[in-house]
Amino acid sequence: MMTMMIGDKWAQLGSVVGSIMFAWAMFNQYFPQQLRDFILNYGHKFVGFLSPNIHITFHEFSGEYFKRSEAYAAIQTYLSDKSSMNAKNLKAEVVKDSSQSVILSMAENEEVTDEFEGVKLLWASMQHTPRTQSISWYPEAADGKRYYKLTFHKSKREFVTRTYIRHVLQEGKEITVRNRQRKLYTNNPSQNWHGYQARKWSHVAFEHPSTFDTLAMESNKKEEIKNDLTKFSQGKEYYKKIGKAWKRGYLLYGPPGTGKSTMIAAMADFLKYDIYDLELTTVKDNTELRKLLIETTSKSIIVIEDIDCSLDLTGQRKKKKKKVEEEEPKDPVSKMAKDEEEESNSTKVTLSGLLNFIDGIWSAIGGERLIIFTTNHLEKLDPALIRRGRMDKHIELSYCCFQAFKVLAKNYLDVDSHQLFETIGHLLEETNMTPADVAENLMPKSLTEDADTCLKNLIEALETAKEEARKKV
Repeated sequence: MMTMMIGDKWAQLGSVVGSIMFAWAMFNQYFPQQLRDFILNYGHKFVGFLSPNIHITFHEFSGEYFKRSEAYAAIQTYLSDKSSMNAKNLKAEVVKDSSQSVILSMAENEEVTDEFEGVKLLWASMQHTPRTQSISWYPEAADGKRYYKLTFHKSKREFVTRTYIRHVLQEGKEITVRNRQRKLYTNNPSQNWHGYQARKWSHVAFEHPSTFDTLAMESNKKEEIKNDLTKFSQGKEYYKKIGKAWKRGYLLYGPPGTGKSTMIAAMADFLKYDIYDLELTTVKDNTELRKLLIETTSKSIIVIEDIDCSLDLTGQRKKKKKKVEEEEPKDPVSKMAKDEEEESNSTKVTLSGLLNFIDGIWSAIGGERLIIFTTNHLEKLDPALIRRGRMDKHIELSYCCFQAFKVLAKNYLDVDSHQLFETIGHLLEETNMTPADVAENLMPKSLTEDADTCLKNLIEALETAKEEARKKV
């Protein structure tokens, strides 16, 4: 008897489901599109009126697919750990700019629950497939519009809109920064800026091993620089309070081989910033320089190495121009061709344009950027370029001292103390030798060379340099 009743109920349920499917098919086939949309729209409103939940959607693309939403990317990163732990259906995505080669995220129509400050919220990964196929320049959007849907009780509206969403976006961005692969950029010539997929900057993965621990420098000076960098990186509200753009200028100066480039790499490693290596000689004018600045991102270091050789800041160009006039061809055709070639190859970036680049109105775009100049000849630079407010901190990188030598000895030979250290210390006080030269003498050149041999080689090199300096005097 019980079996017959259950069978009747299943039969009735099947009949109801069949009737609903038939009615739905008739609705889609015979009702006009506008009428269907009207009925569905008000049907959703009616259901929403009865439902105690609120839904917020975050679409992957904004502006007709022209730009991928930063909010969507941050949410995807935020939900990655929760998805890998709780979701049953996952998809793996290869991310080029991350230290993690593969990131797991929710598959379409999958849901995960999040809890924040005692409030439970539901995230769902959705995809809207278009009814008609279309050609798109954006492969990510070709299969349909993807979006995340956040569902929560209407009593938590203020908490979610004011606190929770901000938490999700901030946490997602911080995770992205921690996991991302740092990059080294260089500017492309302006003739390559136009066309399909053209870029003003090209980049490679930045994997320089230099850190402050391996930097050959006095320990107190290293701590001073690290404290300055930490204060800057945490100073967003402070810079806003004092009305200054969130940027800071560093001038690294000293003889060749004293570690200016190594210092930049250590700073990038310490802050986890990207590096933009700006080659001024390929920039045609001030307008191009400004466009390059706009294309840089926050959390980055903009570097101009050997600034004294990059622009007409030292009077060298005037001498060069005078020399060219002396060698100018007499043939008018040859002279015109040469002038056109020089015009196309030369840069018209001026000192005024560079000052506006580092300290003008446009320099405030983006925020959280360091601007670093390096030079071997501080005396050749225009005082207006390196004054405080533009190059806020001047760091002299000079010849190797005893503390710097001890760091190099630890790095290259793995020795903290040695009987020859005292002799080397006295010689370093009497002789100018760059850290690069000291490091070269400390590096073993064969399998048979040990710490004793390398230290003796350094002593010999220092004595030779001391003798040469004496002869010059």
